[in-house]
Order: sequence, then C-alpha cells, then structure tokens
Amino acid sequence: MNHWKTAAACCVLGLTTLAASAQMKNPLPAGPPVGSTATPAEALDSQLSLIELEMMGAVKTMPAEKFDFAPSQAIFVPTQKTEFPKVRTFAEQATHVAEANYFFAMTFSGLKPDVDVQGLEKLTKKEDVVAALAGSFAFAHKAVATLTPQNAFVVIKSPEPGFATNATLAAFLVAHANDHYGQMVEYLRMNGLVPPASAR
Repeated sequence: MNHWKTAAACCVLGLTTLAASAQMKNPLPAGPPVGSTATPAEALDSQLSLIELEMMGAVKTMPAEKFDFAPSQAIFVPTQKTEFPKVRTFAEQATHVAEANYFFAMTFSGLKPDVDVQGLEKLTKKEDVVAALAGSFAFAHKAVATLTPQNAFVVIKSPEPGFATNATLAAFLVAHANDHYGQMVEYLRMNGLVPPASAR
C-alpha cells in the first residue's frame, strides 16, 4: 500500500514541477480559456507582448560597446563575396523598430506619441536605445487597447502595399518587429551571444 502512496506523491510532485517549469518558460500572462472568443485587443496584445519580451531581452543582452556592430565582409570567409554598404547597426535595428512601432500604432489608433519619433534614429547609447524601444512597445499596447469588435476591421489608408484595417495594421506592427528581431538574433549570434528567448 505504501508504494502506491509513494507513487502518487511522486506523480503530484512531478506535475507540480512541470507546472512551475512551464510558468518559468512562459512569463506571459494567461489568455482567455481555450474555446472562448477573445476580443481583437486581447488577441493582438498577446502577440505584441510576445515579441516585446523577445526583443527587449535581445537589446538588453547585447553589450553597450557592441551597439554599433553591423555585419561586414570581415566576418565571412574570403571566398564568400558579400557587400554590406547600408546594413543597419544593432542600435539602428532597435531604433528602427521603435520608430515603426510608434508610426503604425498612431496610424491605426489615432493616439499621438509624446516623444520625438523622428529623433529616435539618432540614438546610439544602449540605455537610450533600450528606453526608446520600451517606450514604443508601451505606446503600442495603448494603441492595441483601442481596438474593438466594431472598429477592428474598418478599412483605413494603408502605409504599406495593399489595403489595411485597424487590426491588420496592428498585426503588421507585430510582424515587422518579428522581422527585425530575427536580424538582431543573428547579430547576437555573430558576437557569441545567446538570445534569452533561445536560452529559456
């Protein structure tokens, strides 16, 4: 009989450990229950939170002295001819995303940022870049919160090819950030650094 109690205790302990491990690996808040219907704001904010977590982890991981890093011919084998005349530095990748976050968010929400968005591209110091990117995500969250079932798919003037609605432009904001996050991951790897999202 005791071995059954021991087995049951081990099972409970294992499930508890798995649950704790899952919480550590996914620090994002739980969403609506499976099978329920989420609002447009809830659905898009979840995706925004995910890329924010990954990208903020990346910019905080890169050492300050590497914020001016950009790929160059020097890091490739001599026989591989590649040109990088206009490749962004790591700082420029982050400030570009910050600018885009503000631009897309204000376009679909009508909210006005309280920062000089165009001035963000001039930032080079790590602490300034990190703060600017964080601020842009905070603004994007406020913008996404304005989405409702009534206005989410209202057609708006698109800043990109094709047509857009409030919700699809919000989704494009997330997709754009993911695009540049992928490039920033490569910059980290080129400098021997593991992105926090990969280390979890």
